[in-house]
Amino acid sequence: MATTHRPSLRSRRYPSDMTDAQWATIEPLLPKPGWLGGRGGRRAKHCRREIVDAILYVVDNGITWRALPADFPPWSTVYKHFAAWEHHDATQHLLDALRDRARLTEGRRAAPNARMIDSASVKAADTVASGSRGFDAGKKINGRKRHIAVDTVGLLICVLVTSADVQDHTAARNLLARPRYLCPSVRHLWADSGYTGTLIDWARTHLR
Repeated sequence: MATTHRPSLRSRRYPSDMTDAQWATIEPLLPKPGWLGGRGGRRAKHCRREIVDAILYVVDNGITWRALPADFPPWSTVYKHFAAWEHHDATQHLLDALRDRARLTEGRRAAPNARMIDSASVKAADTVASGSRGFDAGKKINGRKRHIAVDTVGLLICVLVTSADVQDHTAARNLLARPRYLCPSVRHLWADSGYTGTLIDWARTHLR
């Protein structure tokens, strides 16, 4: 039987590496390679599990792609896979599937009917382009702001990243519209006083 990965050639393991059980859950949720799905192309040179482990290493350590340790596949190969999966919303589909399974395990319905939103400004490194950063006057932070939507268990629905100078009630329109598309079952929303003004009327009109 054809497989989508080869055994790892790395002698060193990292804390961010997946366990065999985690990989068994995640692998079927990733897009099939073209050669395995009958769309042509050659068999991949690098194990997909190593690709995912490398992506997790970047996230866990907050490093640049080029700073990947040499025992991972080349950074350009890892980034190419990451960009392709992002382009096809594979990571969002993966997130949705894992969230549904976690909710079912807790005895809840797979689709949430309520969500909470909030934001946090994060200082940006000097290497972050000035066009993608801003100054949060309230928090006195120059950087970016992450806007997050979660269900009532705290499981992630989606994330929106903006410059830190973007007001919560402005970014929330995009943040609310995306979960409405991803989780149409949601009917209730909790948010703090930063999400006021015209946003409430907009939500009533466009999201009912």
